[in-house]
Amino acid sequence: MFTPRHFEDFSNKINAIIASGPIADMEKNIRAMMSSFFSRMYLVTREEFDVQTEILNRTREKLHALEARLVTLEQALRDKDEA
Repeated sequence: MFTPRHFEDFSNKINAIIASGPIADMEKNIRAMMSSFFSRMYLVTREEFDVQTEILNRTREKLHALEARLVTLEQALRDKDEA
């Protein structure tokens, strides 16, 4: 007579066969092929993209600060010339 333990053992053996069988090999090969394809496309990882986005945001902030400072300095120069 079969017990729940027998069914669990049977299920585990089937899963092990599937995991080590042709399906697992095919999945591994597809992953390798996709990785190779993506590496030739010069794609960046999400982490690299996020780092560059943060650098760009900081650069924009510095640019805006410098633009504001330039306006202030130009105005001070005009005021000095008018006096």
